[in-house]
Amino acid sequence: MADSVDRHLEIWTRELAWLDPLTEAITVRLAMVSRRLTQSRKRALAGSGLQLWQFKTLLALRRLGAPYATSPSRLADAMGLTRGALSARLAPLEEAGLIVRSHDTDDRRRVEVRLTDAGHDACERHLRAENRDETDLLAPLTEDERRTLDGLLRRLLPG
Repeated sequence: MADSVDRHLEIWTRELAWLDPLTEAITVRLAMVSRRLTQSRKRALAGSGLQLWQFKTLLALRRLGAPYATSPSRLADAMGLTRGALSARLAPLEEAGLIVRSHDTDDRRRVEVRLTDAGHDACERHLRAENRDETDLLAPLTEDERRTLDGLLRRLLPG
């Protein structure tokens, strides 16, 4: 059954004699999958009530594993942010009850940023929404086909 990529190929293989139709079909379909995933992530973000920068901050803390806490400097480094940029992000998250900042009782200069239960739940809801959409995207494929696709994509992407 012909799809939009097949129609795209009909046009461009007539116009561009040098075009490899298989390469074009694969790259166009990969681009379409990428767009679909991007749209899915935007929908999940809108449904979670989080801004992208908020989700990324919560996700960085969540990646640490329990107790989901670290110093602001380590968090800034993990996120590729300056200390000032991170500080500006933390205040609204703290006001929303998604993180807490606390001072070390022995050394007041040391601060810890920790994900709250509400922050953990917000991150979890967003990740579950993304995962549902990703699962739906791959649903037409069998388990073996998904493993094959994973192996092929792994060969295309270095490291």
